[in-house]
Amino acid sequence: MSGGNVIVLTGGGTAGHVTPHLALLPRLLQDGWQVHYIGTALGIERDMMAGRAGVRYHEVSSGKLRRYFSWRNLTDPFRVLTGFFQSLRILGRVRPDIVFSKGGFVAVPVVAAAWLKGIPVLAHESDLTPGLANRISALFARQVAATFPACARALGKKGVHTGTPMRPELFLGSREAGLAAAGFDGSKPVLLMMGGSQGAQAVNEALRGALPELLKDLDVLHLCGKGKLAPGLMGTPGYFQAEFVDSGLSDLLAAADLVLSRAGATAIGEFLALNKPMLLVPYPKGASRGDQILNARDYEQRGLAMVLPQEELNPQTLVAALQVLRADAARMRAAQAAAPHADGTAAVHGLIERLATPRDRGQA
Repeated sequence: MSGGNVIVLTGGGTAGHVTPHLALLPRLLQDGWQVHYIGTALGIERDMMAGRAGVRYHEVSSGKLRRYFSWRNLTDPFRVLTGFFQSLRILGRVRPDIVFSKGGFVAVPVVAAAWLKGIPVLAHESDLTPGLANRISALFARQVAATFPACARALGKKGVHTGTPMRPELFLGSREAGLAAAGFDGSKPVLLMMGGSQGAQAVNEALRGALPELLKDLDVLHLCGKGKLAPGLMGTPGYFQAEFVDSGLSDLLAAADLVLSRAGATAIGEFLALNKPMLLVPYPKGASRGDQILNARDYEQRGLAMVLPQEELNPQTLVAALQVLRADAARMRAAQAAAPHADGTAAVHGLIERLATPRDRGQA
């Protein structure tokens, strides 16, 4: 598609609702798209997208649509309605050719407003089953791209299996640079633990409790989440901890031989694309809608990961599970290599090109 076309990106609430946009952004800008992003004033999407070169950021109001009792259920529908009218005004000014939604509740008023204006909407679902926000968004979308083949089938005619757009820099990491950043000499296999943008306190505690056993055979890279460092473990030989890593993450991923993680769809899709044997500890049902449990179960059934339920997690079971993972690593890498391609950047970009409707911008 020729330059001058306009796209609105939307989604937020977690990093997983934003990082796929970052994967698409270089190609969109290279092809001459004008890129706008609609998000909230205080969400993580603002931190990750506002001020980024080539992107104009717009703020709208948003509220969470809960399926449980909360006093905020009385006010949040009005926030969503306010966000809808704000989105109508923004879309009227921007006049995009397409809206690409990655999900989260901020996306709901945006895609509804786009549908009302006749603007094509492409949504993307990372989890095995769509969350409430994406189930609503799917009603307004022309098509819904999906990370999981089973999710695409469940979405019917609108569903398209694409994988998840992934940042190209993920595949450019240097193992040597990652080892150097952590202070490791490469003599032991490396375990990388990641808990997502919010961290994972239960897994952090189990991992730290298991360190005396784990460090006998492994070096440990621990990305523990903001505010979750353990000062008493600073300087422990073979153990590197950081709240999070941005520019050097690809190097740490390249250095990792094994991964311990929650089961957020974007993260495990990246591990799959990088061919990393993984042990997943999904958020338990009571702490989430259960999407991570379903994600992890699907990967386990396809031989792409091992799963350790949080209810069974302690330092001893963690050590035992990681021993099994090490023994099974070669078979798991082979299964991962044979799985459908996990990087959906090209496929999603192709859908954007196909669905976009060039608009006459001669009128305000």
